[in-house]
Amino acid sequence: MVDPAPLEAHERVFLVVVDDSPELRVSLRYAALRARRTGGRVALLHVMEPPDRQHWMALESLMREEKREEAEELVGRHADIVAGLTGAMPVIHIREGLVHDELLALIDEDPTISILVLAAAVSDTGPGPLIAALSTKLIGRLRVPLTIVPGSLTDAQIDVLT
Repeated sequence: MVDPAPLEAHERVFLVVVDDSPELRVSLRYAALRARRTGGRVALLHVMEPPDRQHWMALESLMREEKREEAEELVGRHADIVAGLTGAMPVIHIREGLVHDELLALIDEDPTISILVLAAAVSDTGPGPLIAALSTKLIGRLRVPLTIVPGSLTDAQIDVLT
């Protein structure tokens, strides 16, 4: 993937966690349109779960490589969407570990990240595990605002909000 242009110190960076959830479309569009309207940028984070511990290192290495390729493909598709909406390629982060741990670590490590944008789950089972964790027991560890967008918004509704 092509590295995006360097970030300016004053740029507002909207971080979106990329997964395979149906509500990702909403958080991605919301962040991209907000970034475009405010002169900011979008950063995408995908966290790969570590492979199950295997007795054979070669198998674990192969599984890790396959997960990395899948992650790059997934993030690449969404990076193209962001670029189409903003006119700029997003900053891309791919990590391995537990999602909330890697998310908090990235936010702590990268001072350019200004806002975390997540979309609530579209089901009746709650907002989703990451939002539930971040809005309760982990909220004190966030150094940036958390924007939660309803996951059921249409593109037209998002366009009006941004």
